[in-house]
Amino acid sequence: MANFTKDYKETIKNRINQDPDFAQHLLDEAISLILNDEPETARLVLRDLVNATIGFEKLSEETQKNSKSLHRMLSVKGNPSMNNLTHIINALRKTLKVNYEIHAVPA
Repeated sequence: MANFTKDYKETIKNRINQDPDFAQHLLDEAISLILNDEPETARLVLRDLVNATIGFEKLSEETQKNSKSLHRMLSVKGNPSMNNLTHIINALRKTLKVNYEIHAVPA
């Protein structure tokens, strides 16, 4: 019997390779989730984005943090400090070559 399912990590990586803007949209979504009090989901989106782009070893070099610590920080029960989260987002921003301007909108 043929296996018709694909690992979602592979799907995300393929989508980013086909559509580089998708990575930026994932980073946008993670930041929006953080600002809208959904940190668990934000960490998982960031983890998927790291896996599909920079990778944890390169992220470790960029942030000067142990890769296993970074894996824990971006897990469901992770609890990265604001400094660590900022370093992770900045490494992704640099990798994706994007800048951010945040604008408030009425709720």
